Amino acid sequence: MPASISFFNADVSYVLRSKNGIRLWLSDVIKKEGFRLGELSIILCSDEYLFRMNVQYLNHKTYTDIITFDQSESEEEVSGELYISLDRIRDNAKALNINVLDEIHRVIVHGTLHLCGYQDKDPKSKSKMTSKENFYLRKRSFL
Repeated sequence: MPASISFFNADVSYVLRSKNGIRLWLSDVIKKEGFRLGELSIILCSDEYLFRMNVQYLNHKTYTDIITFDQSESEEEVSGELYISLDRIRDNAKALNINVLDEIHRVIVHGTLHLCGYQDKDPKSKSKMTSKENFYLRKRSFL
């Protein structure tokens, strides 16, 4: 199957701009991290949609901005699904005083880095992941 990055809306209406630019950017992130791109799906949804998934699949009764499902078939490949709550994105963007699109990009690269093996469960790994996010956010050339 050819490598691809696809975009979907679950229960929200939102038109994500620069999809081809995001595809090129994430492909570059994955390549620079030493992997090859498989199939990556980015699904935008509501808080309630993601909350139900969080309870059903992860047994977490919390709201979150992203849930990442790794579907890679080999250690060299990055494949998976990124479910992203637009409600959380909007709230986070407002709290951080940044625009919504910048926060969407941050969360997309965050999920992609999870698929590349980065974690954020403790302060040291979270700091490393945030540093990687910031590095790749500066590399966006499609804006």
